Amino acid sequence: MTATSRQLVALAAIGSGALLVGAFIFQALGYAPCQMCYWQRWPHGMAIAFAVVALYDMGWVWIVGGAISAAATSGLGMFHVGVENKWWDGPASCTGGGNLGNMSGNDLLSVDVMDKLVMCDEVSWALFGISMPGWNFLFSAGLVVIWLLALRQHLRG
Repeated sequence: MTATSRQLVALAAIGSGALLVGAFIFQALGYAPCQMCYWQRWPHGMAIAFAVVALYDMGWVWIVGGAISAAATSGLGMFHVGVENKWWDGPASCTGGGNLGNMSGNDLLSVDVMDKLVMCDEVSWALFGISMPGWNFLFSAGLVVIWLLALRQHLRG
């Protein structure tokens, strides 16, 4: 039995929702996210929004939007893995390459900072040698496939 485009869109939305819930659970368990981790959450939210609209009005544009959103978070996850593994430089604002020279004395002495500064180029948790951004990359790539299958089903009628 072949899944309908509506079923595939719902599955993709559930997948993005599960990844977001997982991220928030890890955060609640004390694994504070870095700046790039937050960046990876936004496209999941967009994919869910596209899915909600697509389930109401099954237009190809919403399905394509969901696929692009899933691809964006997957790409960000891949980029983040590269930063963690020092394959390329990450943003200076969240890696070891930050410049304190641009900060004022008040900024340096401020007590209005997070309890724990999380650097984007450090792995805070891994399973089977794959970090959280790596898992996001893999699962989100799978979601791209689901979105594309939904598009194919939709276009077939």
